[in-house]
Amino acid sequence: MVALTNEHAGSDGDIFSHSFKLMGLGPLIGKRTWGGVIGIHPRHKLVDGTVTTQPEFSFWFKDVGWNVENYGTDPDIEVDIAPQDFVQDTDPQLERAIAEALRLADEYPTLEPKPGERPRLGRLNS
Repeated sequence: MVALTNEHAGSDGDIFSHSFKLMGLGPLIGKRTWGGVIGIHPRHKLVDGTVTTQPEFSFWFKDVGWNVENYGTDPDIEVDIAPQDFVQDTDPQLERAIAEALRLADEYPTLEPKPGERPRLGRLNS
């Protein structure tokens, strides 16, 4: 597997990107996430009907502790999308991710099932 991320990924995007990388599921490709993982809960209502929020939920990871907040997660393979790429309607991050996925597919053997005889799930005749 490969995963794409960029500097616009925050909150759950930060958490997913860091977890994908931490679990070793495959390379993370793109740009560093923005590092905003402290969550809020809009539950404090004021008498005029407005709501206040404050940071309440933080995330800890076994490799960096609390330090995804205010930093983000670095990709394994850094690929930027430049303004000229956007104008030309090209996506170098996606292109690199496809190339990396194809390389990994060639590198790892495929599982070819050999089911053999089918199990007999009916009642046995005595």
